[in-house]
Amino acid sequence: MRFGVIVFPGSNCDSDCYHALRDVMGQDVRYVWHKESDISDVDCIVLPGGFSYGDYLRCGAIARFSPVMQSVQDFAERGKPIIGICNGFQILTEAGLLPGALIRNRGLKFICQPQYIRVEHNRSMFTNMCQDGQVLNVPIAHGEGNYVADEATLERLEANGQVIFRYCDAQGECTNEANPNGSMDNIAGIVNEAGNVLGMMPHPERVCDPILGGTDGRLIFGSIVEWVERRIANAK
Repeated sequence: MRFGVIVFPGSNCDSDCYHALRDVMGQDVRYVWHKESDISDVDCIVLPGGFSYGDYLRCGAIARFSPVMQSVQDFAERGKPIIGICNGFQILTEAGLLPGALIRNRGLKFICQPQYIRVEHNRSMFTNMCQDGQVLNVPIAHGEGNYVADEATLERLEANGQVIFRYCDAQGECTNEANPNGSMDNIAGIVNEAGNVLGMMPHPERVCDPILGGTDGRLIFGSIVEWVERRIANAK
């Protein structure tokens, strides 16, 4: 399969994602410039972290108007996997591809630290290599990672199994103390109703290579590879 990593002006985790996917996961990958319109040659789109367009107005508010985003919208409608990481998550909510919004952290400070997250279920294309309730250690680095949504949206996310990751402690308990940014219901990552678009604030690309101190991120990228390759095999 082939991954496409979108590069916006201000992206700074694009090369991290590229390295993790190509050099660690052994996958074909290319950069996708934000002005491109043809992404038909890739099987999965990655919107990386960073500060697209300097985070002016709001995080992701300008990036959602980049020319490539219409193609990303079409990509999503065809059921192909998209993963937005940190700023990528913010862009997906601004573009309406995911519900809710990301606002300033509860403490109004930028947070950069290791963070435990709990896998809510392994029935998604992004977690099929994980166990239900498995605790992963995936770092965060954001100033606006506080996920908010109205009550009706939160109820719908829960009912549909769209909450994929929650902030937790080492034992998997989702307490207020284990919530680094104030996100409602300790939400760290969600998918759309179709299940093919994931937004998450933690950075799995930063824990793929053992030299960086962890490999939990491989489970997420590996799950995508497993799902896509199985789908390709079934189509033959």
